[in-house]
Amino acid sequence: MVAALHAGRGAGLATALLAPVAASAHSPSAADAPLWLAQGLFALAWLAYGSGALRRRPSGPRQFAFHAVMLIAGLALFGPLDDWAASSTALHMVQHMLLLVVVAPLAVLAGPLPQWRAAFGGWADAFWRALLRLGRRPMACATLQAAALWVWHAPGPYMAALDHTGLHVLEHACFLFSGWLFWWSVLRPGRYGALQAALALLFTTMHTGLLGALLTFAPRPLYWRESTALWDQQLAGLVMWVPGGMVYLLAAGWALYRWLSGMERGDARSETSTPDATRDLPGPA
Repeated sequence: MVAALHAGRGAGLATALLAPVAASAHSPSAADAPLWLAQGLFALAWLAYGSGALRRRPSGPRQFAFHAVMLIAGLALFGPLDDWAASSTALHMVQHMLLLVVVAPLAVLAGPLPQWRAAFGGWADAFWRALLRLGRRPMACATLQAAALWVWHAPGPYMAALDHTGLHVLEHACFLFSGWLFWWSVLRPGRYGALQAALALLFTTMHTGLLGALLTFAPRPLYWRESTALWDQQLAGLVMWVPGGMVYLLAAGWALYRWLSGMERGDARSETSTPDATRDLPGPA
């Protein structure tokens, strides 16, 4: 009964969030098919979680984390922030950082895969298992996220996404996918994978700091179709450089602490004893 109540509230929240926002990406036509498809998939994911939670009950904290992450993601992608970001590089960067350092790690902590599997069945198990095994390689996942971040923040792709809804949706999908896979790899690596996770996080801290510094100290606006105010771009660089980098740095410190704690305990178990990354794909409900 409690699970049903929470599931119903989540579904109602999804409907309430999406109903009033025909949501606009930064392109003039808000009714373009890619945007409506993105909204439909978003609502489906939220509603399916509620349905799956009736069969496989998540813990209270995980359930709270999932609804929180969907609310934050919905507001960032389809709420007023998306409209405001259309004319402010700084607010656009806030949107990107929300996806990369708030939504993505919270989605990992929420662990919604068992509920989605309960709702949709196991037809996609092979895909998920392959993907989650890739998540055992933190540096590979960090490189994938770095590629997405640098490509989409190059002036050409960045401004193309401002003008074309399909590219704008693809940009955000790349951030969400690469961010989720990265945080999966560094938050759930097993004790002996903690050192690799720490190195991946430090690498991410450095390259995002470099990109933030380039935006901060650029002599002229790089995204002039969005904003011609140099201070706006400088603020965007600082958003990525300071609060964004701080999240990665704190996570790296946690991973190093975990690794050192394992060394001090003299645990001699091999990496093969690490829990399977696919443990969030349980058998049929």
